[in-house]
Amino acid sequence: MKESFSARMRRLAAEAFKFLTVGGLGYIVDVGLSNVLAWGLGPIPALLEGSPIKAKIISTIISMIVVWLGNKLWTYGDRTTDSNLRGILLFVAVNLAGMIITVIPLGVTWYLLDMRDQLTYNISTNIIGIGLAMIFRFYAYRTWVFKDATPAAEVVVEMDETSTVPDDRK
Repeated sequence: MKESFSARMRRLAAEAFKFLTVGGLGYIVDVGLSNVLAWGLGPIPALLEGSPIKAKIISTIISMIVVWLGNKLWTYGDRTTDSNLRGILLFVAVNLAGMIITVIPLGVTWYLLDMRDQLTYNISTNIIGIGLAMIFRFYAYRTWVFKDATPAAEVVVEMDETSTVPDDRK
């Protein structure tokens, strides 16, 4: 039986809400850790001062773990990844692509435009970069990583038992 348009929209809205909630938690981990690594926090010195891309890569990897668990167990808990290894590999591949999307604006502002202040860092990577990567990840997670396991509707066509085709085998 085909799902109504309004039911599909409700299901998609619920999925988007869960995705954004899990992503929001991952965002907090990513932004917080990248800022602490690149700029420090109060008495905590910047561990990767002058290396914003390294800081972003490390924070993205940590947030990937948080997001994997949230999406696997909650957002897409009812979907299949065929195997855990396949799901993890696809998830990592999608997130590596997302990480590249995230650091491109940072690389442009930091290295090409020589804008090296904390505000520009956060706007370029944690707003623009993550925003673009989020759109890509939402599509990629639902399309490749956590595919919908709902089988396609089966169409049954009743056949008439009497044959109207002439039988030449006599």
